[in-house]
Amino acid sequence: MAKILIIDDEETVCQSMSLVGKRAGHETSCARTLAAGCQLASEGDFDLVFLDVRLPDGNGLEMLPRLAQAPSKPEIVIMTGYGDPAGAELAINSGAWDYIEKGSSVKDITLSLVRALEYRKQKLSLSGRQEVVALKRENIIGNSPALTACLDAVARAAVSDAGVLILGETGSGKELFARAVHQNSKRSDRPFIVVDCASLPETLVESLLFGHEKGAFTGAEKARDGLISQAHGGTLFLDEVGELPFATQKAFLRVLQERRYRPVGGQRELESDFRLVAATNRNLNQMVEAGTFRSDLLFRLSTFVIELPPLRERSEDIKELARYYMDKFCENNGLSPKGSCPEFMETLQAYSWPGNVREFINTIERTVLTAREQPVLFAQHLPTQIRVQVTQSAVNHHEIAAAPPQLSPPSQLPKLNDFRDNVYTQAEKQYLCDLMALAQNDIATACNLSGLSQSRLYALLKIHDLHRST
Repeated sequence: MAKILIIDDEETVCQSMSLVGKRAGHETSCARTLAAGCQLASEGDFDLVFLDVRLPDGNGLEMLPRLAQAPSKPEIVIMTGYGDPAGAELAINSGAWDYIEKGSSVKDITLSLVRALEYRKQKLSLSGRQEVVALKRENIIGNSPALTACLDAVARAAVSDAGVLILGETGSGKELFARAVHQNSKRSDRPFIVVDCASLPETLVESLLFGHEKGAFTGAEKARDGLISQAHGGTLFLDEVGELPFATQKAFLRVLQERRYRPVGGQRELESDFRLVAATNRNLNQMVEAGTFRSDLLFRLSTFVIELPPLRERSEDIKELARYYMDKFCENNGLSPKGSCPEFMETLQAYSWPGNVREFINTIERTVLTAREQPVLFAQHLPTQIRVQVTQSAVNHHEIAAAPPQLSPPSQLPKLNDFRDNVYTQAEKQYLCDLMALAQNDIATACNLSGLSQSRLYALLKIHDLHRST
């Protein structure tokens, strides 16, 4: 008998889903809000969670990583009354077992329940036989649900030689995670070779990758091993693989398939046994559609996909990151350890960090060096542009929430809270309309402009009955 948690604000849905679970011989519990569901998940030993998307106190997709990291690490099935292919993709990418509509048949719901529990039983059985080994995570700081999910993916990827594709914005730590895959693999004592595809000269890319023989081209005064040869026995990391020239992609695909290559000007093929990890901040699927990236190469790269969250989506980690790098830069520069006032951390957490962890680290180093011998860091020690942006964001938020002045007293007034909610709702809807118009209805562009996550933006568009085609 399994324990199933149903998180949905509709009583009829809770009752019908409970009936499905009980008929299958399982124990069910219900929660009508996201907060209540998270509380139950943190206290109980649940095997499966059915999670609604639109709840009175939040969006289920945004809470999915946190629920997945509850003590029992349950499988999660997303439920929604609104068919949304993009939402379904987001749910699966976020770690959901399945995505079902509330109008689905009892047969379909039961099948999803049975398959999820079969998968969980098998997973728990295998994990019970595996020796627990501490994951090496050098310089990967934080324990937020989003980061923990990525580290779990590293642990799964590290035990095989399959290709790994790491996705994430610039500065989000893709190379750190690539090194973590290598350091936790059986190849950890062998070379980790980095190839920066964005800086490869197109005229020399094949020579740099495959090597060349003496006299192969003008300037080739002696034979030289390529990066693929240097990675023999270890890991080859293709950073910004989306920048790999299209003409080179076909040659590199054959290397992946055969593990054989021919140096430029060479007469015979050589072998290299390497594990491939690639990373990019670009949308490779869109590049495939545009004809600038080979679909067969993408298939070979993406056996394991690890999607790193931007720093703004894991603000829980900022205090730990700040403390780690404050101590590190104090030690590196011969300074005494520094403390910080609450406003310092609040400003760090309020900033959007467009440059992600890379920008954060540079900011902390600059701040420590600016403060020098001062024992406590204040918000005033931070770069001016960060403080300006945080202040402007706070002012804009207050302006949106402010009620417009009345020119003459009306005969009737709503309750103050109702009035505030109405004004905020209208302002939020207008903001979303302006945002989508400015972004030309492109979700990725809208997220970059607004600082919202995809799941939050989808939820707001649904709440206000707005559509991407509007």
